[in-house]
Amino acid sequence: MDISRKDFESMKAKYDREVKKGRTGTRRRGEVKEQTNWVFFDRETLEGLLDKAGKDPKNSGIKFYFTEYTTEIAEHYYGKEAEEYDGRLTLVMSPANLEGDTAKDADDGNGGTYANRGQQCPPKCE
Repeated sequence: MDISRKDFESMKAKYDREVKKGRTGTRRRGEVKEQTNWVFFDRETLEGLLDKAGKDPKNSGIKFYFTEYTTEIAEHYYGKEAEEYDGRLTLVMSPANLEGDTAKDADDGNGGTYANRGQQCPPKCE
């Protein structure tokens, strides 16, 4: 599912302030006691992002960002289940192309395409 650039930037900033610095993720009710094990994205989502990248199989692909749900974004996307996601690590993906040695997000003319909301463990573990 696509998310806005604003939501992506908010999630990335929270990750950068906390987990990237070696701190525990936080949520409205304190620290996250059990962090994310994995995130599953379906083939349709992945292929949709690849379709938005370039066509060169050696230089186009998907960029995966480590991010962390903010309270507000968890509430927006998960409603009553928000507390299960608040403060947890997740992945946000963007179609990207290599330019030299740097992977750059593909420009769609609207600030970029970002996808999130795969199945995540916890809380949806097998």
